[in-house]
Amino acid sequence: MGILKMNTARKEDANLVRNTLEGDSDAFQALVERYEVRLFAMVRHYTRNTMEIEDIVQDTFLKAYRRLDSFDHRSSFYTWIYRIATNTVLDVLKRRGRSPVQAAPDPELLAEVAPCDVPSPSRDIEASELREITHEVLTHLPDIFRTTLIMREFDEMTYQEIADTLGISIGTVESRLFRARARFKDKLLSLYPEFGDQ
Repeated sequence: MGILKMNTARKEDANLVRNTLEGDSDAFQALVERYEVRLFAMVRHYTRNTMEIEDIVQDTFLKAYRRLDSFDHRSSFYTWIYRIATNTVLDVLKRRGRSPVQAAPDPELLAEVAPCDVPSPSRDIEASELREITHEVLTHLPDIFRTTLIMREFDEMTYQEIADTLGISIGTVESRLFRARARFKDKLLSLYPEFGDQ
């Protein structure tokens, strides 16, 4: 996303926030529609239970709506709501003792396959297995490392965006990412030693 496009989106978000605070419920609905897909994708990295994902995203938007007057526009609206979503996810994980959800795989998640000219059943299976392995390994990482890794590798956030969202320095982001990647690799190899040959 280019800088001009980001600035335009930020201005549009600011207008939608202002209009919501002035009583326009359609304005907040526009914010929901703009960011719900990205939040669903982010939450899927923590749990694959469809109902839990929906609850977390709904709770995130509800919290954002209730706290909208505290949004100070220093960061983008997405960074602000992403922080709320991250805290909501971590609260859910703490409440359930961070045990990974053992539910049937989310069909939407399994439907996401790498684009190719001719769909290949074996490629679909490989992509699905890789996603399952990635999610399993992520469940073993401490929350601070998992969150930072998801923000960078899956949500493709910049170091500055991660720092702003988590309220930490860029140096801390770099350190956490380095340690998160090392832990991810160690856990992957301990669970699936065959990846050591690749």
